[in-house]
Amino acid sequence: MNKNILDGMLGFTGGVMVAASVWSLIIPAIDMSEGTGFVKVIPAVVGFLTGTAFLYGIDKVLPHLHVNFKTAEGIKTPWQRTTLLTLAITLHNIPEGLAVGVLFGGVAAGIPEATIGGAVALALGIGLQNFPEGIAVAMPLRRMGMSRRKSFTYGQASAIVEPIAGVLGALAVATFTPILPYALAFAAGAMIFVVVEEVIPEAQQNKSSDIATIGFIVGFIVMMTLDVALG
Repeated sequence: MNKNILDGMLGFTGGVMVAASVWSLIIPAIDMSEGTGFVKVIPAVVGFLTGTAFLYGIDKVLPHLHVNFKTAEGIKTPWQRTTLLTLAITLHNIPEGLAVGVLFGGVAAGIPEATIGGAVALALGIGLQNFPEGIAVAMPLRRMGMSRRKSFTYGQASAIVEPIAGVLGALAVATFTPILPYALAFAAGAMIFVVVEEVIPEAQQNKSSDIATIGFIVGFIVMMTLDVALG
């Protein structure tokens, strides 16, 4: 696959995830928290740190192989490169599914700060950036010699965890609404960790870093526009 295209897609993914974390998750988490000053931001801080710690732990345990990296991460395993590559993108989708599910759970619980427009905007933004993520799995697998059908199937399978995480997040918030600010910030922390730890380094592996940067800016603007216009 053309590395410039791949870097641009990865940059777009990172931009969407960062914008979604700020506009759709962190800001609403702060708005719905009680108190003033430092007290008001405590739930967002606690949730954010917990989300990053959660993804840090998964990153160290789950075996996976990045698109531009030659060595696998996580615990040692005899699994094939195709499986490890699919697991790398699957790791990205866990916080994305949580984010969408938590926000829709807040809407279902009747919390004013969680709007249906904002939830739909987040779902659309995450859906958009899932296209380049799926391609980032399917194209390298095809290059390894896998058939078109199997490459496509693996690309789709990498997102299977997303609706599962979404349902779990929605159920948790709907069952116990006071955790919503923490849950929103948790999803934001997890997504920011993925962007800083994996998406940006992968996009900057080649000389065409400008293309990745432009992709990031475009992704950020698209997600920000969706959130403001619909939310």
